[in-house]
Amino acid sequence: MAETVKVPVDGVAVTAIGVAVIRARESEREDRLYDDPLAQAFVTAARAGFGEQRWTQLEALADQFFDGRTIGVRLVDERFEAAVAAGCRQIVLLGAGLDTRAYRMNLPQDITVFEIDLPELFDFKEPVLAATEATPTCQRRVIVADLREDWRKALLDSGFQPSVPTYWVDEGSLGYLNQDWNRSVVLTLTELSAPGSRFGAGRVAVDPDAPPYRELRNFVGREAPPEHMARPADFDVEAWLDEIGWDTQFHSWNDMTAHLDRPAGPLNPRIGSIAAIRR
Repeated sequence: MAETVKVPVDGVAVTAIGVAVIRARESEREDRLYDDPLAQAFVTAARAGFGEQRWTQLEALADQFFDGRTIGVRLVDERFEAAVAAGCRQIVLLGAGLDTRAYRMNLPQDITVFEIDLPELFDFKEPVLAATEATPTCQRRVIVADLREDWRKALLDSGFQPSVPTYWVDEGSLGYLNQDWNRSVVLTLTELSAPGSRFGAGRVAVDPDAPPYRELRNFVGREAPPEHMARPADFDVEAWLDEIGWDTQFHSWNDMTAHLDRPAGPLNPRIGSIAAIRR
């Protein structure tokens, strides 16, 4: 596999490999919060494309972000289940990365998962999935597109139906909604959302100059993840979402993780997730 798979070793796509490392490690734990059997296949395939020093750096970064990121994966799993139970039959992953929920979460056959990401990401992901011979339990569509450009047409061309309630998933691609292009993405998905559709926006308090984030930017190199490109401005996300047609409810990180048997805080009670439902 190492000779046929093009491994992204820099740029924003490389962050997906770091998250796969985290998911593979979590899946090996006896007290795991989720089980992702495909994560190790991505890690194994990616390892062959990295030099020893750079792989060591990637693993060190995964260690620094492990606790918060792995809990975040579990929380999104729970939101998947809630959205499906509420009647959402489409799920759109904004910056899908090496996500495998279409395979590992036993989603019903009448659910369609649309994965949007960069070409270099899918150039790596699809051959690895093919080699595992894994089969998704639901319908799965791959949309090669950049969220900073025109992704709407590509999504519609892939069979997306704006009349069907949709769960829109963002695990870090959008970052701060004070950035113009992030707000543009949300405006687009709002136009495409039937009543009852769901979306979540994070409320974070990240210092982009803290050592872990500086190291991440240096590691990614030519293109840093959007969430670390700027400090958050004084922008009321909930008021804006309400203005464009969403009902919102804030859930603190502390409340969301209280039921998990895993140290997760406590953190600033203003840190958490804004759950939005389309009116």
